[in-house]
Amino acid sequence: MSQNEIAIVGGGLGGISAAVYLKLAGFDVCLFEKNERVGGRANRLERDGFIFDTGPSLLNYPWVFQDFFAAAGKRLEDYVELLPVDPALIFRWPDRKELILSSDVTRLRESLYRLEPECDAGLMAFLRDAHIKYKLAFEKLVSKNVTSPLDWLVALTPREMSYVTVWRSLYSELGRFFRSRYIKEALGAYAMYLGGSPFELPGFFSILSYGELAYGLWLPKRGIYGLVEGMERLANELGVVIRTQTPVVAIETSQGRVRGLRLADGSREQFPIVLSNVDVPYTDTFLLNGDKNFPKLQKRAKRMKMTPGVCTFYWGLKTPLHNLAHHTIFLPDNYKKTFDELMHEGKIPSDIPFYVSVPSATDRSLAPLGGACVFVLIPTPRLSQLGDVDWSVIRQDLRQRVLKRLEEEHYAIDPDSIVVEEFFSVEEWHRRYGLYDGSAFGAAHTLFQVGPFRAGNQSAQIKGLYYTGASTTPGTGLPMVVLSGKLTAERVVANVR
Repeated sequence: MSQNEIAIVGGGLGGISAAVYLKLAGFDVCLFEKNERVGGRANRLERDGFIFDTGPSLLNYPWVFQDFFAAAGKRLEDYVELLPVDPALIFRWPDRKELILSSDVTRLRESLYRLEPECDAGLMAFLRDAHIKYKLAFEKLVSKNVTSPLDWLVALTPREMSYVTVWRSLYSELGRFFRSRYIKEALGAYAMYLGGSPFELPGFFSILSYGELAYGLWLPKRGIYGLVEGMERLANELGVVIRTQTPVVAIETSQGRVRGLRLADGSREQFPIVLSNVDVPYTDTFLLNGDKNFPKLQKRAKRMKMTPGVCTFYWGLKTPLHNLAHHTIFLPDNYKKTFDELMHEGKIPSDIPFYVSVPSATDRSLAPLGGACVFVLIPTPRLSQLGDVDWSVIRQDLRQRVLKRLEEEHYAIDPDSIVVEEFFSVEEWHRRYGLYDGSAFGAAHTLFQVGPFRAGNQSAQIKGLYYTGASTTPGTGLPMVVLSGKLTAERVVANVR
């Protein structure tokens, strides 16, 4: 067994990213993926000429992916064609109020003005403030490996620290710039995908909406999976060995260090270093259960606060959708009650918020001529919160509620026009992609689960074990997991070389 050999468990974007950076550093890398194709939750469904992305449906922060390919001396555009999506997002409420987010500041201002006249000063102040936060985040915080809160503190000047705003909730932070509840609710809705309520998550996360306004939203040609294919192609060109349909059932350890992998067919393969791209708590609970440190790691998994689960529909329509934009979020009337039900009461909200993507509105090749692809995402509690449920009943209930809301807002989809339908329950997401407790986006971004407080990308208990992906640093989302792969690779290089 060569000390230069590294195994990566899981072929999500974090795993592919780490594989490329490690291969560039001179390691021999073998990536193990249990499914028939890499990508993790960013996967693809193909049915009767319709092409669906299973999970992520938009690409933001394109500079992260440009940097990824540039590290290998390549250009993003030679591997992935990006199509602009503008307006970026449309938010709608039951009372027909609407907010359109666009990278075109004039168009953005006009939309905000309809909800809050004379919003110019607040908008400009918000953009200036969020720009500073964004630069701090990516120049001094999330792009570097840290081991303690002190690492963060010494990286920032006292003035820069004043912009971190961890002492103020996201909703309150937005209230510094806007009076309209609609604007605050729309920009605060990003909290749901970070695993918290905008009334609780730190105000620093106002950078999320700013990042999409500043850098735009994009769809890779042939869907988000087009990005996965581009990254996989680069990995193959560099010589990364990718073994699909090869489930790993255990990361084997002894005497406090990694020894290798045990595969589903019973075979064992020795490796001195293993990176897990499976969720941190899933790795700790299910892949390391033969190690003497298992009880300690299992306790960490149980303490970790996770993001909600999701249920997703994939509809192939035989008729076009002319009036529904690429990305629309339908918010409830009682915003705070919905977050309380989802985050604290552990039940599917009585008035469900949901997200609808029509990628064929941007890329016609994703659907047969005259048809449309529709992706619907509904946040739900996690498996442990839902308990024993009948998913066929939940599926039908959610389907009816989504179609009813669309009809009420004049976006009616005739059920007879749906010629392809797939449904992923929280349980299905857990089964397919090893999502711990069915959590859709990994560990939540609460105050004590960000930066140096988040699960580290190097195990403190088991030598040679590393983590990458949404539940470790820097966090969830396509750009973040690609950065996670880079950071984990840098950690390995620093320790081994």
